[in-house]
Amino acid sequence: MWYFAWILGLPLAALIAVANAMWLEML
Repeated sequence: MWYFAWILGLPLAALIAVANAMWLEML
């Protein structure tokens, strides 16, 4: 079920990207 991994992985990757951007702005 590769699509299930995509459904979970894409929002997780987006969340990591947002958290990384926020972290860089706080530095």
